[in-house]
Amino acid sequence: MAEVTGAVRKSLWTRARDMAAQAPPERNRYVDFLRALSILAVVVGHWLVAAPYMKNGAVEGGHLLGILPWTQWLTWGFQVMPLFFLVGGFSNGMSWAATLRKGGSYAGWYSGRLQRLINPVLPLFLIWTLFAAFGTAMGVERGVVAMAAQLALIPVWFLSVYLMVAALVPLTWKAWKRWGFASFWALVAGAIAIDVAALRFGVAYVNFLNFAFVWLAIHQLGFAWSEGRLTPGRALGWGAGGSVALGLLVGLGPYPVAMIGVPGSALSNSMPPTLALLALGIAQSGFALALEPAGRRMLDNLTRWTAVVLVNGMIMTIYLWHLTAFVFVMVAAWLLGGIGLDVAPGSAAWWLARPVWFALYIAALLPLILLFARYERGDGKGDMETPHWRLILGLVLISAGLAATAAISIASPAGVTGVRLWVVALPFIGAAVAQFGPVHRLARSSLP
Repeated sequence: MAEVTGAVRKSLWTRARDMAAQAPPERNRYVDFLRALSILAVVVGHWLVAAPYMKNGAVEGGHLLGILPWTQWLTWGFQVMPLFFLVGGFSNGMSWAATLRKGGSYAGWYSGRLQRLINPVLPLFLIWTLFAAFGTAMGVERGVVAMAAQLALIPVWFLSVYLMVAALVPLTWKAWKRWGFASFWALVAGAIAIDVAALRFGVAYVNFLNFAFVWLAIHQLGFAWSEGRLTPGRALGWGAGGSVALGLLVGLGPYPVAMIGVPGSALSNSMPPTLALLALGIAQSGFALALEPAGRRMLDNLTRWTAVVLVNGMIMTIYLWHLTAFVFVMVAAWLLGGIGLDVAPGSAAWWLARPVWFALYIAALLPLILLFARYERGDGKGDMETPHWRLILGLVLISAGLAATAAISIASPAGVTGVRLWVVALPFIGAAVAQFGPVHRLARSSLP
């Protein structure tokens, strides 16, 4: 077994090294590095803050940020989704500009992105639908099933937002080309207006509009980066400015320290995003781009660059399945009598045990990567002309399903199956609408 595992590992590394060696010299390797770094930081952060423990023979879903309030400051480093939207803006801007130069179409461009992002999600939905259904049928308490499914499927919220941001690229790119940084500041102004309406005047539900204003603003900074408008020296100023704004908003304003939701907190900076999270995103983007020259020199080393290529080749799988691996380890510990779960979260013993638990999470994640990373490679159907109405309808159905999953879970408190089948069905139906039917294939390209 060890020989087989070693052979697989060698094969993956060798393949990544070959791809790394073939990368064109003009490719900005730092973009790939930031993408990998941001996802890995999210994984580590999730594995840290989820702190279940045994109480009176039952598993309690502890949350480290609520147990140890000082750890909320760590979210300023671990909440790195802004970096992913920054990288997305860079990649989407470069890709869309290339599509325009070559006379390509929006349908061909977006259908490829839609497929690469949604295809890895469908196996995850299928597995957890089966788990919830079989768990319910076998008499597992519905609350336990719901907690496990909700935890494992947390990552899908991000895809719902990112798919919509990517769908708007032709409009946001046009705005960038016409107005430059003014298009960014207009979105910042929108985010300010939304927070004032929500927090000062109590307008219900208006704060959800900041899923658009905040993430589109960071995405615009990615456009600026792709055109060389955020040089390291200038970016350092943006980082400092974002940090000052963040400090003022948290210190003098109504915003909490934690950049993710904390159980019991009246306000979350991430669900939906607030002006404080936008300030954090500006700070992170500025400091990250200020370090770009050093980062690019670091990635001249083939071994380091190969590691980045390896992670990027399975990045969606890592992101989507890392909490499933966590749940599998927790279930195994519970079945073994709660071994290791009797330690109080946040205690010295709990911290000392983190390396062991992390090793177990990684061990559980590796086979999932080997099984499901293939779905990131696609099947070529993204290189097709899909009618716009089908792309839009497919996007709406997919995003509605992913958002509902994050908000209310696929597990149902009632019914025979124990599953909200309509929630599960939406992404599958949306993918089918957007990818199948009377379309014609485009010439394959090497667009990023």
